[in-house]
Amino acid sequence: MLSGRVAIVTGAGRGLGRAHALELAAHGAQVVVNDPGVGVRGEATDERPADEVVAEIAAAGGTAVANHDSVVGFDAARRIVEQAVATFGRLDVVVNNAGILRDRMITSMTEDDFDAVIAVHLKGTFNMTKHASDHWRSVAKAGGANTGRIINTTSGAGLRGNIGQASYAAAKAGIVGLTLVTALEMRRYGVTANAISPVAATRMVDSIGAERAPVDGFDPLDPANPSGLVCYLASEASGWLSGQVLRVEGRVLHRMEGWTSQATYASRDGARLQADELVDAVPRLYGAFPAGVDASSLGS
Repeated sequence: MLSGRVAIVTGAGRGLGRAHALELAAHGAQVVVNDPGVGVRGEATDERPADEVVAEIAAAGGTAVANHDSVVGFDAARRIVEQAVATFGRLDVVVNNAGILRDRMITSMTEDDFDAVIAVHLKGTFNMTKHASDHWRSVAKAGGANTGRIINTTSGAGLRGNIGQASYAAAKAGIVGLTLVTALEMRRYGVTANAISPVAATRMVDSIGAERAPVDGFDPLDPANPSGLVCYLASEASGWLSGQVLRVEGRVLHRMEGWTSQATYASRDGARLQADELVDAVPRLYGAFPAGVDASSLGS
């Protein structure tokens, strides 16, 4: 399915990223395995998990190279893209997966906690998207053809919010917005952009004490569960799909919808909305009414 295609996977040393890199390689892609080897909170370590994943891919007969740059750095992200092109002669896929976690309630969160999470998840996704998009734009302007694929990673926290995850949810929601804009802007260059919302047991999930319970021999939190979708989105077969969010929960794939109008209210007398009329109008949008208000008196 992916023979001859070149993919970058960020945060690919462990968890979801590792699973994606292994699956992409198993389907024939040549993979740049990016991971700086930091801890779950972004702290420096001496570990080099990217090298281990490259060795796994090679042992299975695949092709991969390691990269230890951090996507937080704008120039570092450019080097990751340049390494893919220099090593394999092209770039077809970017899987933005890198992330850290620093969960705290808003009242306890520090500026550094917030900035660090935004930097890896949201700015890191932008950095990689920017440099890959510049590459594909150059290819197109030189008369070449692209089948570029950007696959971003959001989460349920970004789609619905979650207590204690202000920075993480904000970053993941921002990634959805970035995905939508990228899809619109890069269409002319033959590039698609989609986001996945995976449910999986990773170091980040383990750090908040989530339970993991396989059912009938199937582990619904296996990090490899969403990797089949990643491979599909990385392929030429997915070229018709862009600007979408797809959620994987165990065996189930969900097509997600964004903010849509569920109910409307038009101002009275064709004028602008007035604060006093909204006392009754806003609850009506939600099918509820203030205490002591007779619903039948509000009309349809």
